[in-house]
Amino acid sequence: MEKSLLREIFEEIDKRQDEMVEHRRHIHKNAELSFEEKETAQYLEDYYKDKDVEVTTNMGGYGLRVVIDTKKPGKTIALRADFDALPIKEETGLSFASKNEGVMHACGHDAHTAYLMLLADILLEKKDRLRGKIVIIHQHAEEAPPGGAKQMIEAGVLDGVDNVFGIHVMSAMPFGTVQYHKGNTQTGRAKFSVKFQGVGGHGSMPHLSNDAIVAASYFVTAVQTIVSRRLSPFENGVITIGSFEGEGTFNIIKDSVTVIGDVRAMSDHTKDVIETEVKRIAKGIGDTFNTGVEINYANDYPVLYNDPEMTELVVDAIKEAEIPEVKEISDGGEQPPSEDFSYYAKERPSCFFYVGAHKEDAPYPHHHPKFDIREDAMIICAKAMAAVAVKYLTED
Repeated sequence: MEKSLLREIFEEIDKRQDEMVEHRRHIHKNAELSFEEKETAQYLEDYYKDKDVEVTTNMGGYGLRVVIDTKKPGKTIALRADFDALPIKEETGLSFASKNEGVMHACGHDAHTAYLMLLADILLEKKDRLRGKIVIIHQHAEEAPPGGAKQMIEAGVLDGVDNVFGIHVMSAMPFGTVQYHKGNTQTGRAKFSVKFQGVGGHGSMPHLSNDAIVAASYFVTAVQTIVSRRLSPFENGVITIGSFEGEGTFNIIKDSVTVIGDVRAMSDHTKDVIETEVKRIAKGIGDTFNTGVEINYANDYPVLYNDPEMTELVVDAIKEAEIPEVKEISDGGEQPPSEDFSYYAKERPSCFFYVGAHKEDAPYPHHHPKFDIREDAMIICAKAMAAVAVKYLTED
């Protein structure tokens, strides 16, 4: 590893950390929902427009692809950060809280974008001492299916790219820690809705009706047996019923009910088993209670697979870099949430890893109205990814 180069990059990150904070706070204050990130995309476009880079805008939506070309032969590395926010009413009380009512950066995507903006500029300044190309992926719509990653891939964001790397800040992880995991790392996800169409009627005459509420209630309890009775003890899966749309009144038998659910699993096989069983149970209950059944089942994010070789590269790079702020790097194991970085990882050997950003006076989880992070965690993000990029682009 080019340690002298890396030291120079670290010094630049330290000197310019206020820029990261400024970017993060601007993006946080101007939070935009998935697929609606027009102003954030414009902010990014303006940032790069006078730099010696190739920029492709509106990639698969509001995504941006920024290419730094060293003009020397070598591999092409992609570094990805997402920039969408969530439909949450912010309650942090921060001076830079979201000005957009009901929209909040409650998952750290503002920090992801800010650190990568600064790092991209510094790598551009140092490109004469690197080989190959760097593709900066500023991705829209991570939070909502089908996911900005899928759209950007379809638009060609990975053309010519050999490997992809990404970071997520984690509010539950102590500051100074970095975690990784090899192999299947984050769950794949699916969403389903099942509509039971019965025959409504008077509450005193159930024999003349087909009660959709009863059928749907049996379905809700029956699908809970899939994990306990259809999955191996060595498989992980979760089925959550998030909505039961059957509002009516006390003396009317409901004619239709829609049940909406969420599926998470740590392998594609497990996802397939759950899908088969959800559909089988729904059809069986429809037959039992003589109701119609309309099933919509959508697999969106795949299981996120971290390539072992690329993960080793990340671990070695961070350890060799001796980043002063990093006190511990460890295998954090599998993570329950889903993440559309998984689409990149299906296309190219990749690694997605995690940086601790716990803030003592804001001990709230991701997607919470009071979520916040330690802003100096962005320094670790920038230095860790710099270490990965330098190792990747200077070693054979």
